[in-house]
Amino acid sequence: MLKELLNLFKSKKLEDDHKLVLSLDGGGVRGLATVIFLKELEKISGKKIFDLFDFFIGTSAGGLSAMHLVINKTSANDLEDFWSQDNLAMSMKGSFWTKNFFLTTKPKYNNESRTELLERYFGNKLISDSEKPIAVLSYDVEDRKPRVLSSYNDRNIRVISAINATSAAPLYYPTVQVEDGSWLIDGGVVANNPCLVGYNEARKYFETEKIKVFSVGTGMHVKNLSGEDSSTWGPFGWLANDILGILLESHADHEILKDLIGKDYLRINSAAENINWNLDDYSEKNLENIKKMGLNWWKNNSENVFTFLNLNKNN
Repeated sequence: MLKELLNLFKSKKLEDDHKLVLSLDGGGVRGLATVIFLKELEKISGKKIFDLFDFFIGTSAGGLSAMHLVINKTSANDLEDFWSQDNLAMSMKGSFWTKNFFLTTKPKYNNESRTELLERYFGNKLISDSEKPIAVLSYDVEDRKPRVLSSYNDRNIRVISAINATSAAPLYYPTVQVEDGSWLIDGGVVANNPCLVGYNEARKYFETEKIKVFSVGTGMHVKNLSGEDSSTWGPFGWLANDILGILLESHADHEILKDLIGKDYLRINSAAENINWNLDDYSEKNLENIKKMGLNWWKNNSENVFTFLNLNKNN
């Protein structure tokens, strides 16, 4: 009996030695589902997300939420308030957008009002001000390669610049020039689910292979496309059938990481049913359906989450 208890203690200690990574997907307004899920985790565990994890990474909307959770140590409950309809409206003010896509010469939204909104929350803070390692994924359009903006490698990048860069979705927002002169766009063109990048960054940062990755998505598109019809689509046909969503939908990183670390990886996601797949639909009805999706994630996965994070409900 004593031997069994010692073995249990050793295995528990080994598990506790793992560094925990929180990885948050992009997905526009569907990022609210992630926040609702994390809010339930905080409520039941009695701990802030900042305290539960050792390393944070996000793409686009996930990068925005990660910055709130880490830089300002915002609770998920307060983060839900940031994702209000009024704030979303302010972050999506148009610059120029015609009904005829082919006459459109500018992105759908400008960065001025979004930056004004973010300044209320982050001021002039730098990502290097973070007390814990955080990274967001973007893409450098001049160097034509992925760019990880991080608290440990980028000393002079403003939080607002990093957020605008990681969420500069093509067609929606303009390319962003950050403080080091780089021109960056949304990291979703590289990996909308940054779990694999997060694992590799944490492995290097902590100099250990004992890494566990907790990944939260923003819903999966379930609309079936006709292969035969798609064979005749030009630019308008692909745009009408959500080519940007298809590009952001790759499951490759998820499958690779699952093969690499197995039980040390947990993914929370589901089909985005009854939800408008457009990244910018912040209508009251759509936001309510997004919230329901986040609550369903918790309902269906809470036991697995507590086991994975080595928590109990009395914390």
